[in-house]
Amino acid sequence: MLVEISLILVSLVLLYFGAEWLVKGGASLALRLGLTPVVVGLTVVAFGTSAPEMVVSIKAAWSGQGDLAIGNVVGSNIFNVAIILGTAALVCPLRVQFQLLKVDGPVLVAVSLLLPLLFWDRRIERWEAGVFLLLLVIYTVGNVWQARRQTSAAVSAEYSEGVPHETRGLGADLGLIAGGLAVLIVGSRLLVDNSVSLARGLGVSEAVIGLTIVAAGTSMPELATSIVAALKRQPDIALGNVIGSNIFNILGILGVAGLVRPLEGTGILPRDLYLAMALSVALLPLLWSGLKVSRWEGGVLVAVYLGYLVVLWPR
Repeated sequence: MLVEISLILVSLVLLYFGAEWLVKGGASLALRLGLTPVVVGLTVVAFGTSAPEMVVSIKAAWSGQGDLAIGNVVGSNIFNVAIILGTAALVCPLRVQFQLLKVDGPVLVAVSLLLPLLFWDRRIERWEAGVFLLLLVIYTVGNVWQARRQTSAAVSAEYSEGVPHETRGLGADLGLIAGGLAVLIVGSRLLVDNSVSLARGLGVSEAVIGLTIVAAGTSMPELATSIVAALKRQPDIALGNVIGSNIFNILGILGVAGLVRPLEGTGILPRDLYLAMALSVALLPLLWSGLKVSRWEGGVLVAVYLGYLVVLWPR
């Protein structure tokens, strides 16, 4: 068991740096192609920080471990709102300036409600995965279009400072992207294989491991991005990263993983889906109550996650 834990820790380091390199190279390439920092932040950065979840869920789907693949997505969405957003708010109360986030909040709620509707039979079929990907394309195109129209000077300055800058050249961009993907693939294999072994050793289900250890581990890039943004007083980046990543987790990751192989997640209980939905719904009044997430609200979010772990692990 000690070997599995050690290799899981190694895999988390690989996933973190793989995502960092992928985001840095992808953001630099996007800026070089003429995209604005706001658009890069809402697409390349938000989606790139979800790259660990993507490769881990694809690996799990390919291996027929649907509980792990779906648990990773559901658990990551719970972790992102409760721990990442909660901790960021404890560091710095998050006041929303970017009007687009008030649109993305309802989109996240709608997507979070769609998941249990399509997952009612504990399966994600290929056609359902196709629906997720189609919605992701529509969301991304609409997001970019609105960002170009509604971005204020203050928000533009925030994203200009917060997103990665251009590297020395195109070769460096492509090298970072290729290296990041390679490291992510190696890290995902280590994490999935050893998480399954650890689950068997501890006598818990793959679903529980996916909802907790794997989900928290693959969310480290989002955690780092949002905490750094909070420390730099960049609340729109911190919030946008969490909301954008959660939308991508459902539409993009389950979409791609479900196309690789239909996903069966009998170990994912309604309780897990309901909590993910409730946290998404709770974001709406948090975003609209004075347009900020205060420290006490952040503390409540963290406490909710700790309570969830207490209920979950004995299962």
